[in-house]
Amino acid sequence: MQYRRLGRAGLQVSELSLGSWVTYHNQVDTKAATEMLAAAFDAGVNFFDNAEVYAQGESEVVMGKAFKALGWNRLDYIVSSKFFWGLQRDGVTVNRKDTLNRKYLMQAVDGSLKRLQLEHLDLIYCHRPDPNTPIEETVWAMSDIIRQGKALYWGTSEWSAADIRAAWDIAERHHLHKPVMEQPQYHLFHRKRVEQEYARLYEDIGLGLTTWSPLASGLLTGKYRNGIPDGSRGALENMAWMREQLQDKARNDAVGQLIDIARELGCSMAQLAIAWINRNPRVSTVILGASRIEQLHDNLGALAVTPKLTPEVVTRIEAITAPLAR
Repeated sequence: MQYRRLGRAGLQVSELSLGSWVTYHNQVDTKAATEMLAAAFDAGVNFFDNAEVYAQGESEVVMGKAFKALGWNRLDYIVSSKFFWGLQRDGVTVNRKDTLNRKYLMQAVDGSLKRLQLEHLDLIYCHRPDPNTPIEETVWAMSDIIRQGKALYWGTSEWSAADIRAAWDIAERHHLHKPVMEQPQYHLFHRKRVEQEYARLYEDIGLGLTTWSPLASGLLTGKYRNGIPDGSRGALENMAWMREQLQDKARNDAVGQLIDIARELGCSMAQLAIAWINRNPRVSTVILGASRIEQLHDNLGALAVTPKLTPEVVTRIEAITAPLAR
């Protein structure tokens, strides 16, 4: 495992990390989470990603119990959470969902700390932009959370380049803690934001990336080439909204061609897809997701594949995927 700085921050994160979206509580209980966290840690992973909204807070509960069982030194691992959607969608008051206002943020972080059984979070994110709250209010709140010692660094997730730059400029002007990282979706079929929209931010403000969905929710494993298999993410009722994209014929046909390249390299399709992201020097860490220990071990094998992605291999991959990327 190699480690990369989080943008210009001094913090070093493992090039592969482990997240809990969809899996924890829904597919992974505390025992399985503890086993996978331990396996990832033994492989050198030091960053574990979560969010308030995942499983309506239960994902943080599961991860918190696993951390307590493992008893690691707090200096040895990095934990994140993200705020915007709130814990519930129905029957809650207006300041408890879909917002980045000061009242919500200052209380949401306390809830995450309680569920994770931690004294502080290392990274906190504004999980989506909030057009109804002035960016200045959000920047002040996130900076104050850090000033209070409840978090160490803050950033954004799926924000536009313009909004990230606006937040950074406000923090610079008022001598506040600046956003240092963005968490965007990034994989072979979803690339333009990372490769084009954010291009100037890497040098201008030192933006770091903690990217999510390296396997396009499983599409890039090849498992959806013949429909939705039982037990897969696409088979979950709460994931029904993504079934159409998982069964996209053109992209599944492209995956079939990529599988041939993976075979030539002696790796799995998942390893090829993760290695392709890992080779991008702008990516601080690639967040993996796994519902089984076998999946995690396979995904971690991408580290050995990254050096095999020669310019010639990358050119072949680009020819297959670039026309279908957005």
